[in-house]
Order: sequence, then C-alpha cells, then structure tokens
Amino acid sequence: MSYRLYVRSVSGSVAVEQQPGERRYSWALLDSAGHCQTRGEADSQDDIEQTLAQNAIEHSLLIGLIPGDEAAFCLANIPAKQQRFIAQALPYAVEEQLAQDIETLHLALGNHGDQGYRVAAIDRERMANWVGVYSGWRDLTLSGIYADASLLPPRADGWSACVDGEVTMLLGPAGEWLSVQTSNLSLFLQTLLVPGNDAATALTLYLEGQAGDEPSLLMTNRVAQDEIEITTEHFERLPVELLALSHQHPGAGAINLCQGNFATGPAKKSALTPWRPLILVAAAWLVLQLSLETGLGWYYQNQADNLNAQAMSFYRQAFPDDRRTHPGNARRVVEGQLRQNADSGPSLNFITLMKFTGQQYAAVSGSNGIRFNSLNYNQARGELVVDLRADSYDLMSRLRNGLAAQGLDAQIGSVVNEAGEIRGRLTVSGG
Repeated sequence: MSYRLYVRSVSGSVAVEQQPGERRYSWALLDSAGHCQTRGEADSQDDIEQTLAQNAIEHSLLIGLIPGDEAAFCLANIPAKQQRFIAQALPYAVEEQLAQDIETLHLALGNHGDQGYRVAAIDRERMANWVGVYSGWRDLTLSGIYADASLLPPRADGWSACVDGEVTMLLGPAGEWLSVQTSNLSLFLQTLLVPGNDAATALTLYLEGQAGDEPSLLMTNRVAQDEIEITTEHFERLPVELLALSHQHPGAGAINLCQGNFATGPAKKSALTPWRPLILVAAAWLVLQLSLETGLGWYYQNQADNLNAQAMSFYRQAFPDDRRTHPGNARRVVEGQLRQNADSGPSLNFITLMKFTGQQYAAVSGSNGIRFNSLNYNQARGELVVDLRADSYDLMSRLRNGLAAQGLDAQIGSVVNEAGEIRGRLTVSGG
C-alpha cells in the first residue's frame, strides 16, 4: 500500500534556520484510499521516522508544506500551448507582478484557469533551503513541496480560511493564497467590501474545536458579518490533516514547487514509468535469450573445433609432411590433390580400355562362359565396343560391374536371346 506523509513545520519560516534536531513538525499519514491513518503534532523528524518504522511503513512519499507567505501567487497569460514555449515565456509574463528580481526567483507552473496559468514564485535560495529540510528522511521520498494555504478546500464562489493559532491561511476563488495574522483577519474581510472590488464576498471558515469557539475578532465587525456570507466549519483534527485531505480532492489545483531544477521524486518520473514492469520482463527475457544463444554458440564452436581437430589428425596421417594445410583450407587442398591424381592417371586410349576389359574378362569367366565376337574402337568418342556372347546374362552383368568398379563407364546393349546363349554389345569408355 502506498502512503503519503504530509509534514508542516510548527515554527513556520524559522525552520530553515534551525538545526535538524530542533525542528518540530505537525504531520498526517494518509493511505492510498485517502484516509488518515495517524497524525502527530510538534514531533521531531526522528520521532516521525520511528513511528513509521514501528508500523512497518516503508518507501512512502513525503509532501512538505511551507508557510503561504514564502511563495507568491501570480497569473501568467501565455497563448502558447507547448510546454517548451510556455517555460520560455513564463519569466516575462510574471516579471511585472513580482517585486523581486526575476533572476533570483524559482517559478513553478500550475493549472490553466480562466485568467491564465497559475504560477508560484519563491526565492531560489529559500526553495533550496526548504528542499534541504524535507530531503533525506529515512524510507521517505520527497514528492512535492506546497504553500500550505494553497491546499485549503477550494470554493469557486468565495474564499476559504483556516485559523491556525496566530496565523490564518486563506485561499481565493482564482486559486490565489496568502497567510495573514489572525488578528488582522477582520481587516482582510473589510477589503472584500471595498467599492469596486469584484471579489466574491463569501467565506468558509475552518476552526478547530466545537461550535461557539469562534474568535471574538469576527464579532467586532458587524458590517463585515452582515455583508459577507460566512460559513463556519468546525473540525477536531490538526490543520495539516485538513490540508492533506483537501489535497486528495480531484479538483485540487495546488502548485507543486518541486519543478525544474528542484524536481524530485515522483515529479521526475519518465513517461515510460508505467511500462517499467514490462520493460523489466523484456530485459530479463533478452538477457536469458542472449545467455542461451551464447551458451549454444560456445557449445557448437567447441564441437566444431573437435571435429576440425579429428579431421586434421586423419589428414596428418595421410600427409605427414604437409605443414601448410589447416582446417580452413583442408577441403580445397584435398580436392586439388584428387584432381591432380585423376589428371595424372592412365590415358584412356584403346590399349588402356582393352587392358581393363581383358582383366575383367579373365576374372569373370576364366575364358569360359563369355566369348568376344568382334571389337570396335571409336577414337573420337573414346569408346571400345565389344560384340560378345555369353552363356547367361549374369556373366555379362558381372563383366560390366567389374569395369564400373574400376571407374569406367560400361553399358550393355542390344541384348538378344539365342539358342543356348545370350548375344549383346558392351560399350566401355572413360566415364
């Protein structure tokens, strides 16, 4: 289960100057369903980490909340739609709305509203300090940093306010946020009644405790009370829990300050992140396939080397003095030697053909059973034609097979059965 830990400094802006062991936080832990599992107030970082460890909660996301007055809200009217062009035009679009040099500010882009893009601006050095405050927590990954007031429940037709001791957080209908001293809240309400101010005059006020605990400061200005629609919501939870639960709302448009050079954790996820399991499986399969192919290649190469060694061993036995032949050219060398031996063999002229035929004649019949009637030799075709008679066709066939075994081409034709003998014609050539 994925958990999200919302952490807010109790000491406000002073936290960046304090030592890590001196800092105290109010915090709320939400599960993946958006339910608060546990909370704490004025706890140190070690206390929070120990609580998570005792509950076996690991690898969770951390959302850091900073005071609303640390980041300024402004609007940017940029006609471009491509992210690259928006990022290039953003400093020029908000420069006139900010009192500080734009080069020293970190700008974070929010959603696009009716009046343009919502933008948060914070001093770069202060942003780096806050990143340092919320980074390096044990078993926690920094997911984002938000101005606390920007996480209040939004109200499209008016303002939302949460009283947190001496400080009151406010969120306007356009997504603007600010933090004021609670003692100055009534003055802020009067600014909503200034003639010509088109701002909505409805307010949802979130208060800790039971009904009847409203601050007396709201009762001191009856004009504001009569002309501003004030809805009071009481809750028995810490303000950080209210902010955390509101952040889970699908319509929440709070601006994550962890962008650009300060992007971290989930904010830096690649577009390929949803495909990571499939990529890992494919990579594992590829490694396995390569390992198998490598193993088979090594096995077949080893077999080929063994066969080459055996072939060369036989070759060395036949040609012990040849040292230039190797497995790569052995076939070509042997074929050349065979051609050379064939070319240097006996000339297949009349005498040679007659010699082989006479040898086979003597071996087959011993001068009995086969009789030569006549001999003809065609020098142009290199053929010896023997007209012969035999007691049986088997004797003729044995004569022909014997010549074929000597590498000659021997054919029997014009076979005729006569009384008591077989007459045929034997044609012998060099093959």
